[in-house]
Amino acid sequence: MTKIYAIVNQKGGVGKTTSVINIGAFLAESGRRTLIVDIDPQANATSGLGLQKNNLPRSIYDLLLEETPFSEVVYHHDLPNLDMLPSNPNLSGAEVELVNAIGREYRLQKGLAGINAESGGLAYDYILIDCPPSLGLLTVNALTAARDGIIIPVQCEYLALEGLAQLVQTIELVRKYLNPNLAIRGLMMTMYDGRTNLSRQVVEEVRKYFPGKVFRTIVPRNIRLSEAPSYGQPISVYAPSSPGALAYQVLTAELVKGDKSHE
Repeated sequence: MTKIYAIVNQKGGVGKTTSVINIGAFLAESGRRTLIVDIDPQANATSGLGLQKNNLPRSIYDLLLEETPFSEVVYHHDLPNLDMLPSNPNLSGAEVELVNAIGREYRLQKGLAGINAESGGLAYDYILIDCPPSLGLLTVNALTAARDGIIIPVQCEYLALEGLAQLVQTIELVRKYLNPNLAIRGLMMTMYDGRTNLSRQVVEEVRKYFPGKVFRTIVPRNIRLSEAPSYGQPISVYAPSSPGALAYQVLTAELVKGDKSHE
């Protein structure tokens, strides 16, 4: 059964796209067929995996408007087992264009549901959805499609918990009206600086507010993680021995192990 997760936090700059790219890459390298879905109009996951977002003939925009089938939108990455539904700036108009559409909150779910039918079987082991830093219609589409839950990156800095209450409220609304199975799969702590008391305090606070939901693996602040997207590469390719790469490798293994234990 394909695992579908949305990686979401309406606060920007928390390592959301970095997490999607690198968890996706490590899943693929471990032999798991993985699809990264970029539903953010900024298209950072798209460019971070080496695609020219302004020169794409097709993007997830076309899938959401139901004008193009999945097979004509998906891109196959050089990394074996890794595919992408890319985004481009056109997606910023999708919320307006879909505002009066019937079933507008289910467009992504419907698009992903067609994958197995088109491929003739189980196409992917994991689908990771990179959400925009907002709680608008695109994010609601991701939450509705996220059959197996959401993963929330939380920056180890001041005001880390700010906005999480609003996100939890949105999750509750989506669960009530659109996706009754929606749940928090886990929170991942990012940009950790072990030299500061603040980072340690933030981790403690998040673990207190979300007991049993925080991944044990913590992603450190690491310059290589910041550099990799500009080269269009995941950290496993750009700097495989860096602290950031090792952290995401262990975090990915923790995710997979947890998923297996719940099967």
